[in-house]
Amino acid sequence: MLVFKFGGASVKDAEGIINLANVVSKYKNEQLLIVVSAMGKTTNALENLAKAYVNQSDDLHAIYEGIKRYHFEIMDLLFEQGHPVFDEVANTFVEIDWMIEDDPHDDFDFTYDQIVSVGELVSTRIVAAYLNQAGLKSQWIDVRGYIHTDNTYREGVVQWDKTRHSIQLGIPSQLERGFVVTQGFLGGTSENFTTTLGREGSDYTASIFAACLGAESVTTWKDVPGILNADPKLFEYTVKFDELTYTEAIEMTYYGATVIHPKTIKPLQNARIPLLVKPFNDPGAPGTIIKETANNVFEKPVIIIKQKQVLLSIATKDYSFVTENHLSDIFGRFAGHHIKINVMQTSALSFSVCFDYKEEYFGRLLEALNQKYRTKYNENLTLITVRHYTTGAIKELTADKTVLLEQISRNTAQLVLK
Repeated sequence: MLVFKFGGASVKDAEGIINLANVVSKYKNEQLLIVVSAMGKTTNALENLAKAYVNQSDDLHAIYEGIKRYHFEIMDLLFEQGHPVFDEVANTFVEIDWMIEDDPHDDFDFTYDQIVSVGELVSTRIVAAYLNQAGLKSQWIDVRGYIHTDNTYREGVVQWDKTRHSIQLGIPSQLERGFVVTQGFLGGTSENFTTTLGREGSDYTASIFAACLGAESVTTWKDVPGILNADPKLFEYTVKFDELTYTEAIEMTYYGATVIHPKTIKPLQNARIPLLVKPFNDPGAPGTIIKETANNVFEKPVIIIKQKQVLLSIATKDYSFVTENHLSDIFGRFAGHHIKINVMQTSALSFSVCFDYKEEYFGRLLEALNQKYRTKYNENLTLITVRHYTTGAIKELTADKTVLLEQISRNTAQLVLK
């Protein structure tokens, strides 16, 4: 039994969906569960829609109509008019129609998940319909009935026992009847509300299904030849890894490598299931395999760049030392506002942290911290993490930049730059 995951770039247009069908057609004799993300940049567009709805912006309906038009134009290229998928997709969008007719919910994160989740629900309807039209018997399933989470919207915490029971009870019999197509990124609460698992969480979805079903492998299909030592959009010369250990992959994703969602690896490592990262435009290429052991020689450092960073320094109001009690309180406030720390550094009188800027969270965090501490911060910074660094690489990456924070360990250097 195999699990495939196709990201938004793989299904951004009609050509991509046709290519997906060509890829999976080579696995007709396999039991195959297919996890699909929202199409193209739909998640970004739905995020804008959620913000427009909460702010009651004038462009709310224009954004919404653009999202619907994008999907229906793709369907026009794939199906004859009158195909049932047109009604299925229209009925799925009705979930947004109902929501935006009412006043916004007080909890933006709740609203976000109910709106943004429609991207995966629509894309999988289209993919499943096209696979069946192409003669590849496929069943659409709603992942929210299988992956169960708590009520932490935008960062749903998987309830593993309940999830494992649902998947093992319901999925094997469906796999015997053909391919199964489902949504990445989504989960469901006990109250039947939708949660999301964090941005780019479709990889995590695939690993959850694989771990629960004891899959032979997971393959995530990307627009790159495999896992590279750096982002090819930012660096002219990159090298591909043929294989990586689970440990190295976890380190890379923890520091922000976007090719795999950070939570993806652990369930696979626990179940000893390999993860393959392969190019969807060249399905015969070997890609990269992530497994327990690997023959890695790091000829070039691994470079991970995160933009839109905040460097926040926190000090006590009475100029006393920052103690363990203060740190415990500060960490609690970060956790309570769902902000993950990328780098931290302590001095006698201050505690400095670097993290992703998220407008809706940062303001609330700052307000909470200022009740007890003095704070100062810089925005629009860049965090560069270099695994297996060299002095030359660090010097090259920091040339003509101001280094605001530097942290170097045995294998990893992190630099916050302005």
